Amino acid sequence: MNKVIIYTDGGARGNPGPAAAGVIIIDGTKKYEFNKYLGEKQTNNWAEYEAVALALTEVKKHGLTGREIEVRMDSKLVVEQISGNWKIKEPTLRPQVAKVKALLADFPKHTFMYIPRAENAEADALVNQALDEQL
Repeated sequence: MNKVIIYTDGGARGNPGPAAAGVIIIDGTKKYEFNKYLGEKQTNNWAEYEAVALALTEVKKHGLTGREIEVRMDSKLVVEQISGNWKIKEPTLRPQVAKVKALLADFPKHTFMYIPRAENAEADALVNQALDEQL
């Protein structure tokens, strides 16, 4: 079975401010895209974690648990914290980290990969679409 590729992005205008998440899930030839407005007074980093949590939840809904997943994102902070390389200093991110790690239990083989922002343009566009529609 092919691995499931997931692109996520989260952003907040004003940081903190109105926030949204964008997700793209690629399973072979199938591609799922969605975005979600996350509310007011959130930070970029919180939104980045929320995007990952939403993506993992969606992957589960599509019955893809147990598959190898690769999460690609332009947040080095999230990649390094989830990988255990960086400490979580911001208290508001601890519940987000716990949520993502709990969801990862359904995906025994997973990797997080930092990609340049230019390679994450589609997920970024979904974030901005959700923000523009809400604001």
